[in-house]
Amino acid sequence: MSQHEVRPSASVEGRFTEWFRNRPTSLEFWEVLIGEDRLAWCFAGESFSSHLLRADMGESTRRALDDCSTIEAAIGLDERNFAVPLSSVTALRLREGTRTRRARLTLTWDDADGGTSWTLSNTNRGDDQADLVETLAEHDALAGADVEIESPRLAFL
Repeated sequence: MSQHEVRPSASVEGRFTEWFRNRPTSLEFWEVLIGEDRLAWCFAGESFSSHLLRADMGESTRRALDDCSTIEAAIGLDERNFAVPLSSVTALRLREGTRTRRARLTLTWDDADGGTSWTLSNTNRGDDQADLVETLAEHDALAGADVEIESPRLAFL
């Protein structure tokens, strides 16, 4: 079954919220929903990377995702949304943020292309969600994955 095929209804068990991905000319805002057996990557919006034109365009999509009780409903909100089976995740790393550095979340998974890795940065309003990473570390489907939380050496900066 490919990552885009619809599966039986799965409820949302957790969510990484307020994260963005740096692209060459823009910032893509993404929400990652955790289901029983997969992650749903949900595109929340896009903004220019220029400091003068930057704005968080993901608020309306985040509100719509709040109303989604299943992974399928969330995936159906945008054509760019996709799902990744939890069993294909090989690494989940969170580098906690400080006052001067944003938290970073890196997810790596095996797919038809071999392996894919995305690094997301936390927005200035977001929480690094270390408790969610700790919960996922205990998930049976991620037993073979490298799950870690990295605390900065100089956490006061």
